[in-house]
Amino acid sequence: MKTIMILIGLIQLITALGALPAGWSLIVEPKGTGIGLANEILLNSPFQNFFLPGLFLFIVLGIFNALGAYFTFKRSSFTAQLGVGLGVILVIWICVQVYFIGLTHFLQILFLLLGLIEIALSLYLNSRAKP
Repeated sequence: MKTIMILIGLIQLITALGALPAGWSLIVEPKGTGIGLANEILLNSPFQNFFLPGLFLFIVLGIFNALGAYFTFKRSSFTAQLGVGLGVILVIWICVQVYFIGLTHFLQILFLLLGLIEIALSLYLNSRAKP
């Protein structure tokens, strides 16, 4: 179980470390130029610029995953539930992103896989929890 918790925590930490700087960059530079995005990719989306996606990325995928990693590494009793929730949010984020802007970068596939692995590990951890 310890190894599974470490893997879940690492996925959460990797997600946070990717989301925090990218989200912050999109908040302070909503046109996306800070991380090499063109505002034109948002033409088929409900957004005029990257501010709201950046805010979501920074807070939900960044801060929440950093907190998730902290609680997971502390072996919190709610690690499995937190892992499922954060994994589902990550998978939905990537699916919505691909729907609106298309599959544009290998990181989309990587984070989709990380989200699915986080969900699977968390569900397994939950099934092995002592009642």
